[in-house]
Amino acid sequence: MEKNFCGFVIYQRGSKKEWRKSRANIWFGFNFFAWMKALFGNHFRVGRRQLPLAIAITFASLGHGLLRRLEWALYRHQITRTEIKTPPVFIIGHWRCGTTLLHELLGLDSRHTFPNTYECFNPNHFLLTERLSSPRWNLFLPSHRPMDNMTVGSNRPQEDEFALCNLGVSDAYLGIAFPNGPLSYVDCFDLEQLGTRALQRWERTFIYFLKRITFLRPGRIILKSPVHTFRIKTLLKLFPQARFIHIVRNPYVVFPSTVHLWKSMFQAFALQTPNFVGLEDYVFEMFNRLYDKLEETQELIPTSQFHQLRYEDLVRDPIGEMRKLYSQLDLGTFE
Repeated sequence: MEKNFCGFVIYQRGSKKEWRKSRANIWFGFNFFAWMKALFGNHFRVGRRQLPLAIAITFASLGHGLLRRLEWALYRHQITRTEIKTPPVFIIGHWRCGTTLLHELLGLDSRHTFPNTYECFNPNHFLLTERLSSPRWNLFLPSHRPMDNMTVGSNRPQEDEFALCNLGVSDAYLGIAFPNGPLSYVDCFDLEQLGTRALQRWERTFIYFLKRITFLRPGRIILKSPVHTFRIKTLLKLFPQARFIHIVRNPYVVFPSTVHLWKSMFQAFALQTPNFVGLEDYVFEMFNRLYDKLEETQELIPTSQFHQLRYEDLVRDPIGEMRKLYSQLDLGTFE
């Protein structure tokens, strides 16, 4: 099924082969220590067919580490002085509920800023390299995402969870790289499961990443990640005035679409040949855990800082729904 909407094409399957054949891979952004942590945590269970890719990631990770040190040496004073003055907006909700579409629509407002694909896949040194590397790096990207036909581009809004994973402070998406394990990464989504030191490191790294985005492009930061639905307590601690947008969709559509999402991601980016054992049970468990956590923590958000909308309503009346959103969250003049 194909449907045109605001310049986007949705519901159309993307090409997993296109991603596998390309030189772009979400794991090429690891620094060396983050990459070693991922390998050790999964007992080096890399498939034979994926071994050349793992070797390439290892060499790339060494370069990312050096560039990270160089960027810090050149920009540390500017980064340290940068303030996030305007509270961020967090788009939350389950996968395949329209979070990406909403992220792209909010990104059209010139008063807003967001981490883009280059910055999330190269989070260690984008201040140093983006201006020169992004146009050429864009040539290696496939035209569409592996799970649907949403357009891919180095300067388009991207999910910051990939940056946190490549920086070594989040294991939430490592199940994509190692899908044949017990799929226990569901426990990594909730920051309250971390120890004190690990949580502090996550907070420092997250703020460090957002400060660099703000230094590069000042404005209200729009962040999209279903994983942030588990983190409302921590996000409010860091940004008491943050806004939250929860987008929902018919669960009978969401469930099979999410299964397809993970199958597509495994086939495009796994470091093992995926067997998909237990995948549907994992999606069902994640669905319940996500909404249980949201129900537990939503009451922490002041009413004026929370807005919920339906994906179906957004598609039916995008201007009307976005106008309501701007009014509820006091995001400024809608026009």
